[in-house]
Amino acid sequence: MTTKLKDKIAIVTGASKGIGAGIAKAFGKAGATVIVNYATNDKIANEVVKEIENNGGRAIAIKADLSNSAEVKQMFDKIFAEFGKVDILVNNAGVAVFEMIDDFTENAFHQQFNLNVLGYLLATQQAVKYMNDGGSIINISSILSTDPYLASSIYSATKGAVDTMTLALARELGPRKIRVNSILPGHTNTPGTDGNFAGVFGEKLIEGTPLGRFGEPEDIAPLAVFLASEDAHWITGESIRASGGVRGVGY
Repeated sequence: MTTKLKDKIAIVTGASKGIGAGIAKAFGKAGATVIVNYATNDKIANEVVKEIENNGGRAIAIKADLSNSAEVKQMFDKIFAEFGKVDILVNNAGVAVFEMIDDFTENAFHQQFNLNVLGYLLATQQAVKYMNDGGSIINISSILSTDPYLASSIYSATKGAVDTMTLALARELGPRKIRVNSILPGHTNTPGTDGNFAGVFGEKLIEGTPLGRFGEPEDIAPLAVFLASEDAHWITGESIRASGGVRGVGY
């Protein structure tokens, strides 16, 4: 363990798997107390908690649907009652539905915007109430915000919204000593992308990645630790790519 985030209370949404789990584990190793948010699967969320604890950290799991304002408020009420403050929020919970415009549905639109955008805003609204001494908010975006895949018009639009709101919130919350940044992962192996990078498509993606492989959650987590820490005290309003050098998806 390190002490980079010692005594910090950190919330990671959608932290039961994938990039969220990777960040939660890294925060635990850096000394933070980690709230592992999940929406459905308590078993895998508690596995993340157990791993953090086995590595000498402290964590609890709290269930909440981030697209539901009442559940978001209940989660933060529990956190405040237990810990009395919030220092770090990672907005990570999200959903992706890839559809060509001919197959576009209103349900897919609302599902993605309600979680990927509204969910980030709801969590931020609650978190800033308890960031009494300033804090760090990290929004997980995607390189698709600037380099969209084929059939990703809605998902990419949600991530473009995330980057824009990151800058807007950084300007709004800066006077309160709250920093807001976004991370744009590239092609990253997670349960959510399982099978998506197979075959010729995956080969082309790797060819377009200068570092020559797909990313892993462990590649994203150190950047989140940095942005959450005092090392990044002068960084806010930034959208930082963590993509292995990818520029221009083209698919």
